[in-house]
Amino acid sequence: MRVLVTGATGFVGDRLVSALRAAGNDVVVLVGDADRYDPPAGVEVRRADLLDPPVSLPSVDAAFYLARAGRRDADDRDRLAARSFVDAAADAGVDRVIYLARAGARTASAPAARREVEHILDGGDHDLTTLRTAAVVGAGSTTFGLIRQIAGRLPVILTPGWVRTDRQPIYVDDLLEYLLGVLEAPATRNDSFEVGGPDVLTYETMLERTAEIVAGRRVPVVPVPVTSPRLSAGWLWLVTDVSLSAARSTVADLRNTVVVADDSIRRHVDVELTPFDEAVRAVVDGRPTATAAPAAGEA
Repeated sequence: MRVLVTGATGFVGDRLVSALRAAGNDVVVLVGDADRYDPPAGVEVRRADLLDPPVSLPSVDAAFYLARAGRRDADDRDRLAARSFVDAAADAGVDRVIYLARAGARTASAPAARREVEHILDGGDHDLTTLRTAAVVGAGSTTFGLIRQIAGRLPVILTPGWVRTDRQPIYVDDLLEYLLGVLEAPATRNDSFEVGGPDVLTYETMLERTAEIVAGRRVPVVPVPVTSPRLSAGWLWLVTDVSLSAARSTVADLRNTVVVADDSIRRHVDVELTPFDEAVRAVVDGRPTATAAPAAGEA
């Protein structure tokens, strides 16, 4: 199958490209700066900027939409990129798009721009499959990176109250299996699914367990009555390496409880889910992604 990937330079997109190649697909990636992208062997690179339409897409059997802006004006940029992609997909005759969305994107509490991106993609001529997920455990994940930094640096973790919200984190390898699985499952066309790992945990528990694995000791987590999103973002910015804009975006996500309410994806794609502790150990030990494509010259 010939597959297009947008957002190939991101945390999930980079791994998805390798996973698609390992599964025997022909892969084309859309990148804004081809000179700064080092593709896996056999991957075709097309230069195109979704923020500078019109954009021309190649002929493909399916496309993964993982593009997401990371700047302060991300909302406007995300909307523009989605509209540009939909127009280009129609011109290229793309009939299947798989979109990885943040969990809670259609809830009333989610930012309006996030809900609008999915609405824009859903209005195209193609069939849309949406996977929604919360925290992803893996090296390079912004949310898990924050948890790992906090857990590994502080002798006592003083946190805002949102550490007691529930989430259902998923290991990146399991998420990749779901993404590849829906590609091979025609029944998932024109449908949306929630995906998560086997454990429903509060961020407090995730911090405690990660600290035990990273630091080899118990690190007390003490929630403090900080309710302002601005103060919470400032706290994350002070104790981690993330930018203030990334901290603000993260707080907007972390304040909402997100667990899988509908596991109908399991009727179409069977994934043996990795427990949270095992996923954290895999990241800490630096184990390679199980679905990674072989390097050039390998069998």
